[in-house]
Amino acid sequence: MRSAPAAAPEAFRALVDAVWDDAGDGTAHPGALAAVPVLAHALTDAPADRKGQLAVLLGLLAESEYPRLDGPLARAVHAHLDAYLELLAAKDAGQPLTLAVLYLLAHFPAERDRVLAAAAPLDLAAEDLSRLERALAVLDPEIPDLGRVWPSPSAWTLNADERAFDQSWIRELTPEQLAANWENDTRTVLGCTGARAYWSVWHGDPRNLPAAAVPERREVTAPVADATLFAPHIGALRCPACGGGLTAREGAARCERCGSRYPVAGGILDLTATAPADGEDGDAAADFLEKLSRVPSMGLFYEAVARPAFLRVSGSDWGGEVAPADEDRYLAEHIRPVDGPVLDLGAGAGRWTAVIAETVGADRLIALDAALPMLNVLRGRLPEVPSVLASAAELPFGDASLGAVVCWNALQAFYADAGAAIAEVARVLRPGGTFTLMTFRRSDDPVYRHFQSAHRFPQHQGGLQLFDAADLRRWLADAGLAVREESGPGTFVFLTAVREH
Repeated sequence: MRSAPAAAPEAFRALVDAVWDDAGDGTAHPGALAAVPVLAHALTDAPADRKGQLAVLLGLLAESEYPRLDGPLARAVHAHLDAYLELLAAKDAGQPLTLAVLYLLAHFPAERDRVLAAAAPLDLAAEDLSRLERALAVLDPEIPDLGRVWPSPSAWTLNADERAFDQSWIRELTPEQLAANWENDTRTVLGCTGARAYWSVWHGDPRNLPAAAVPERREVTAPVADATLFAPHIGALRCPACGGGLTAREGAARCERCGSRYPVAGGILDLTATAPADGEDGDAAADFLEKLSRVPSMGLFYEAVARPAFLRVSGSDWGGEVAPADEDRYLAEHIRPVDGPVLDLGAGAGRWTAVIAETVGADRLIALDAALPMLNVLRGRLPEVPSVLASAAELPFGDASLGAVVCWNALQAFYADAGAAIAEVARVLRPGGTFTLMTFRRSDDPVYRHFQSAHRFPQHQGGLQLFDAADLRRWLADAGLAVREESGPGTFVFLTAVREH
C-alpha cells in the first residue's frame, strides 16, 4: 500500500483479490489467515491516507466467517485489537480513518465495553454510534429487539403502538427465526457501517443527513367519492383475474367479464383481493379501511428517513451529489406523455408523484404500489390522485392504454420481476409514450458491491440486489423500448426510453 496515490485503487484491488473473494459473496481465500498479521502490521506502518483501506479489509476478513464470531480469521484479526484501539485514539486520525476503524471494531462483540469506551471521546454522530452499539450487541432471546436498525437504530423513536406491533410479530418467531432475523439485522448494520467507511477512505468526509424524527401513525380519513375519482382512468384499468374491463362505484370495482369485485376505499383500489359479491355479507369498504387503520404507517418514515439513506448506500452517494431537486428536474425534463393516463409505478409515499402531477397534471395521473402503508400516505398528500394496490409484474391496464409510465426509485424493489415489469410497461404504453426511471446498478468495486448486497430489506431477505446496466438495456430492447437518455453519478441510473411501435 505504498504505491503512488494515482495507483492506490489498483494496488488495493490487487490486495483484495489476493485474500478475499472478488465475486462479492464475502468469503476469504485460503491464504487470508497467513496474511492477517502482515495486514495488521501494515495498518500501523502505512501512510495515513492508506490506513483506512487496510482497516476495512481486515474488517471484511473478520466478517467473512459471520455469523460465526470465533472462527480462525476472526481470532487472527482480533489478536491485534490493541493496535486498532490506538489508531482510534490518535488525535490526527481524521473521520475517514475513524469510520474505517469503527467498522473493523464492530466485529468484536466480546470486546463491547472496551470498544465503546474507546469510542466515547470521539463525539460520534448519533447514527454512527447507534450502529456501533448494535453491531456489538448480542441477541437476548428473552428480550429480542429486531427489525429497527435501518438506516440506524437511532433513527427509530417508537411510540407505544409501534412497540406493541413489533412485539406482536416477534413473539410469533421460533428460536431459529429469532436468530436468523438478528443475523440479518446485524448484516444490515455492518453493511451500512462498511459502505460509509469505505466510501469515506477514498473520497473524504461523508455528509450526515439532517435529523428526521419517525412520524406517528396516521388515522385513515373518510372515503372520497371513489367512483368519481377513478372515472377518468376506468377505461384503461383491467381485472387482474381475467383481463376484463372494470366499472367503479362506491365501495368496489366490478369486472364486466368475470364478475370479480375489488374493494375501493379512501381513494385506493385494492386489486390484490376480491370483495364480497353483491348480496353477500361483508362491507368491502369498511373492511379495507379497517385494514388500513391497523397497518403501521411506514410511508412517512420511509420518505423522511429511509429513502435518503437508501440513496446513499445504493447510489454510492455519501457526498450528497444527487439532491431531491436534481430528481425533480430530471422528471420535469424527461416525462413526455402522449394521450392517455400517466402511471406512477411503485409510487411509494408520493413525494415524486407530486412532481409528476405538476409536470403532467394531477387529472391524468394514477399511482400504483404493492405496499398499502405507502399508498395510505400518498392519498393523504394527493387526494386528487387515485391509487391502485397491485403487482408491477402484471399491470392491471389494457394494451397501449397509457400515455407515459414513471418508475422512480422502485424497480429494485421487485428485482426478480424487473424484466417482466419492463415488458409490462412496454405493453401498456402507447406508441411515443415515455418510460422514465431511476434505479441503481451494482458497483464495479467488489468491496462496495459487497456492502450494497449486505443490506437485508423486506423485499431483499437474501441481501439487496441491484442491476447490471447491460441487463436493463437488454430488457428495454427486448420489450421494444428505445433508450433516449441514460445518465447518473456513482451507481445511480437515470434513464428515459420510448415505445416506438
